Amino acid sequence: MKAIQVTEFGGPEKLVYTEVEDVVAGKGEVCVRLYAAGVNPADAYTLTGTYATIPQLPYTPGVDGAGIVEAIGEEVSNVRVGDRVFIATLNGSYSTGTFAQKVVCDKTNVYPLPDHVSFEQGAALGIPALTAYRALFQRANLKPGQIVLVHGASGGVGLQAVQMAKAHGAKVIGTASKPEGKKMVEQAGADVVIDHVKEATIKDVLALTDGHGPDVIIEFLANVNLETDLKLISSFGKIVIIGNRGSIEINPRLAMQKECDILGTALWNARQDEYEESIHGVIDMLTSGALRPIIGTTLSLQKASQGFEELAKGIGNGKIVLSID
Repeated sequence: MKAIQVTEFGGPEKLVYTEVEDVVAGKGEVCVRLYAAGVNPADAYTLTGTYATIPQLPYTPGVDGAGIVEAIGEEVSNVRVGDRVFIATLNGSYSTGTFAQKVVCDKTNVYPLPDHVSFEQGAALGIPALTAYRALFQRANLKPGQIVLVHGASGGVGLQAVQMAKAHGAKVIGTASKPEGKKMVEQAGADVVIDHVKEATIKDVLALTDGHGPDVIIEFLANVNLETDLKLISSFGKIVIIGNRGSIEINPRLAMQKECDILGTALWNARQDEYEESIHGVIDMLTSGALRPIIGTTLSLQKASQGFEELAKGIGNGKIVLSID
């Protein structure tokens, strides 16, 4: 079968489209014929060989994907051959990698994909959807009627966070820097779409919340925005950090004055019960139509390196997905 294979760590140029040995489902495993795979920042970090998890070479990247069940191993009863499914690989669980025509993974990582959801949308779930769910409901404990600022809402996680918050009855303010990104945030259902908040625009955003500030801020670039977030957040509010690319100096007194919480989130920290809650919550919203992943760029599997380059440069909006012949 065709797949992307990595034989040495490095940059996008190390992603090689080649012929690899076919994969076979063993006991407790499922083989899925893939039609789409999601590209995540974690995939690019792993490729460098310096990330928290370092795979054994050679390996096929990819943890998210969607397709049709081709074969099942013994003791698999949650799916059947021919089922449309999406894959969300739990950290540390077995998977041969989704940047390929087929993948074999643990049965616990395969979930039903509703007929109204495309394979590309299914591949955009996994890490982005579960991260958004964890940030909003397990870390921020979002309540209906609260105001949420998604600070950087035009990415794969941000767009799904907007949809989830709206489905839960929150008022959502989304930020983006480019017109095409703002259009996607509007499409996702944000009540208000604005430029990224800077020191000079804090008062303008406060005016959107009657001067109180948002109850929850979902932050994707904490090393740039955290102090601004602290000035903007409501008293007793919660700032949830999903993304960060460096260090920042802040005045802790800002947090003291608001008695607000700064919360980090990382999907791999989720307990088993939290993971199960997340996946069932995502499936419920997906089935009802409340969650509709928005695809930004679709590339062929052969052009996986281009997707990694777009991630590194931060030039795209929406989710990057690989289409698999």
